[in-house]
Amino acid sequence: MKILALDLGDKWVGSAISDGLGITCKPYKTVDVEMTESFLETVIKEEDISTIVIGKPTTFSGLESEQTKKIMNTAKELEEKINPKFNNQIKWILWDERLSSKRAESLNTKKIKTKEDKIKSHSVAAAFILQSYLDNKAFQQF
Repeated sequence: MKILALDLGDKWVGSAISDGLGITCKPYKTVDVEMTESFLETVIKEEDISTIVIGKPTTFSGLESEQTKKIMNTAKELEEKINPKFNNQIKWILWDERLSSKRAESLNTKKIKTKEDKIKSHSVAAAFILQSYLDNKAFQQF
């Protein structure tokens, strides 16, 4: 089974997906925030998702911000809507996403960034979140 990560934004939701072994991941898709529920239902079925990792924004000092509360509420709402459709078998995890968006944006070295570049950066940020989670999970096994 695979793991899906989400970078929840105000307009866009970036996603990344792990390989079947949970070792590596790749950016998957970026969807309009209005399509989040239908996207999740589809990707969970098509990709055999067992766990969803949602980026949790915090300040540099580790404190919660207004954005943190908003993301936590959205994550809870998604879990409550999606999980019953999958017999409550999906595991939901909030994961520290500090600097994931900045790291994703820094990969684009073009001087002029297009709207498409900005949209794609959400799925790259989700990949940073997911790889951090996968690395931590692997480290915990030792």
